[in-house]
Amino acid sequence: MTPDSVIWASLPVPAFRIDGQDRIVDVNPAAEGFLNASCRAVAGQPVWDQVAVDAPIEAALARSRRNGTPLFVNDVQIGTGERAPMECSLQVAPLAAGDGEMILLISPRELSGRMAGPHAVSSAAQSAIGMAEMLAHEIKNPLAGITGAAQLLSMNLDRDDLELTDLIVSESRRIVKLLERVEQFGNLSPPELAPVNLHDVLDRARRSALVGFGAHMTIIEDYDPSLPMACGDADQLLQVVLNLLKNAAEAAEASSGQGGTIRLRTYFEHSFRLRRSDGSGHSLPLQVEIIDDGPGLPDTIRDRVFDPFVSGRENGTGLGLALVGKILSDHGGWISVTSVPGRTVFRLSLPRARMTSTENKETI
Repeated sequence: MTPDSVIWASLPVPAFRIDGQDRIVDVNPAAEGFLNASCRAVAGQPVWDQVAVDAPIEAALARSRRNGTPLFVNDVQIGTGERAPMECSLQVAPLAAGDGEMILLISPRELSGRMAGPHAVSSAAQSAIGMAEMLAHEIKNPLAGITGAAQLLSMNLDRDDLELTDLIVSESRRIVKLLERVEQFGNLSPPELAPVNLHDVLDRARRSALVGFGAHMTIIEDYDPSLPMACGDADQLLQVVLNLLKNAAEAAEASSGQGGTIRLRTYFEHSFRLRRSDGSGHSLPLQVEIIDDGPGLPDTIRDRVFDPFVSGRENGTGLGLALVGKILSDHGGWISVTSVPGRTVFRLSLPRARMTSTENKETI
């Protein structure tokens, strides 16, 4: 390989070489991963058919080509036909040959904090959880007394009055179950990290869903067979996927009264990194997407779905997605969501298990 080709192949961000008509001439390996397509498959295709940019970029690109000047566009949503949009920076520069060819670089924005942005399990939310745990402990004892008293009263009441004591007992038990879920949220143990085959986790979740809450759904697998092992806790990650599948199934049933389609997708994106507040960071190249064709998230909660006690369903506890966010945060991972009617995508980003040269196997 020539030095130029080595540099091109080593670029850590998706890079496109486009001709004077904005057709793709070449892409580097990172771009192949970004598009989930080979260079041969996309060569000659209009770049904007392959890359969706949520900004009027064509006119600015034409000026850049005409004037021979670079173009920088920050904080735009960029996606593909296969990938949900994510916030990126876009850089375009003309090649020295002067024939209108340009180099286009896509830099996914590094994510700040362990669970940064609107989907974070923030310290304020953690404080709310702590308060809820304390209240749960204090409320359960008097609830047990109320339930016992109602049951004693029911022994000497006629049938009409029995309905009232039965209501007291059933509602008290419902509240106890809710309080137990709050306590479960706070008592989640740290993950036991080990090499995990994400496809095994997804398959266990899929089979469990299809014989239970998701029996009315169609679940499609779209896996990258070369995906390496993740660093995680298999049982906790299974809980994450089951929660997301259950939400998708319940949303489809509530919206249409019948089933829908859920797509489980995996792929590798080596340029995805998480940056902490101290400036350090780590790579999260393993991507899992749970995609459904349901009604989408309500506008009123879309930016807060991972906060505790926020729910889009009547009588929902708002703890399911908060638990998902907490587990991903404890794994050093990231979760995000994009949602429009007909397409909701929950994206999980996880670290890979490291390889040791001495053992020649995946390890932590």
